[in-house]
Amino acid sequence: MSEPRPASADTRQDELLTQRYADQIVGTLGCWDRVIITGTLTDVCHAGAVEGWLRRDNIRCFDLKVFAEPLRDQVRDHALLTARAAGLTLEHLERKSFRKEDRVAEVLAKRGDAPGLVHVFSAMEACQAFKPRHDKTTGKTGLRPTAGKCLHYYFCFLHSRLGLVYVRVPTWLPFRLQIYFNGHNWLASRLRQAGVKFPMADNALVECSDWAKAQVLADDFSLDPFKRDLDGLARQCVPALLERFRGGYHWSLMQVEYSLDLVWRSAAALSPVYEELSRQAIFTVKAPEVARFLGKRFPAHTDTALGSDFHTRVEGTRVKHFLGPASLKLYDKRGRVLRLDVHGQ
Repeated sequence: MSEPRPASADTRQDELLTQRYADQIVGTLGCWDRVIITGTLTDVCHAGAVEGWLRRDNIRCFDLKVFAEPLRDQVRDHALLTARAAGLTLEHLERKSFRKEDRVAEVLAKRGDAPGLVHVFSAMEACQAFKPRHDKTTGKTGLRPTAGKCLHYYFCFLHSRLGLVYVRVPTWLPFRLQIYFNGHNWLASRLRQAGVKFPMADNALVECSDWAKAQVLADDFSLDPFKRDLDGLARQCVPALLERFRGGYHWSLMQVEYSLDLVWRSAAALSPVYEELSRQAIFTVKAPEVARFLGKRFPAHTDTALGSDFHTRVEGTRVKHFLGPASLKLYDKRGRVLRLDVHGQ
């Protein structure tokens, strides 16, 4: 087995890594990674819709709490009862720096990987809200959108198809849900159904009996088949809201990451290549090139953050180029996987 060759000036500019190190790479996989889906409760998703409910119930706009507080209490009581029924203690988070993922990993290490509710957190966080207003010009009273803060619940499930799922539930109107899962865990469930054998390290495949089949399954990602699963998670977390508002939730992608993994035969083979790539990424890639790759114009607006950083994590080291909410990341994941991650919002 030949040792990998560091990039050099005489290497052709258009030569792909997969060509240059073909004898060291055992597989490649492009797959959706981090996925956040937003659930909008259609019956109360905007101020006019809420005003309609207030008129129906003969409630003034300035008495919005009369309408909203009973709903808040139902969401809160259900969270407490759900945790209790599963034998769990609801954990309230005071520190923003607290990593929910670490606590969930601790719980999973003890409970095992059986599907079901894993843990429930609560935290005071920012939320959307509505505020009563009186227009002196027209003499009309109504509601307007505003920013607020309310108690949120995080329901953590091991889902049979989606893997580890977090459902973020606010306790105030308009009760906009967020559901997070990882595309690699979703793919893992499909691979098991297809009889494809694979071991995973963290959320990366490090071996696979059929890389081509894995890619075909990964390419079949679509939000439409998830609707049944998303509706099911909403019913488990906010059944009272779905009973009251029969329009249900409308689901849309809020944030997605797509990753390309190059899986190497060994960490020793990847290490010198990644060292050279990360050095080049930090010292030679310029802001205009970052903007161009992310499909943005340069110079960007003065209030848009643009830059690069190098960070060391437990899983490996990371190089990140970012422009506003869009970013491009390079990892040496678990020493064996070279991952290129594209993040968009």
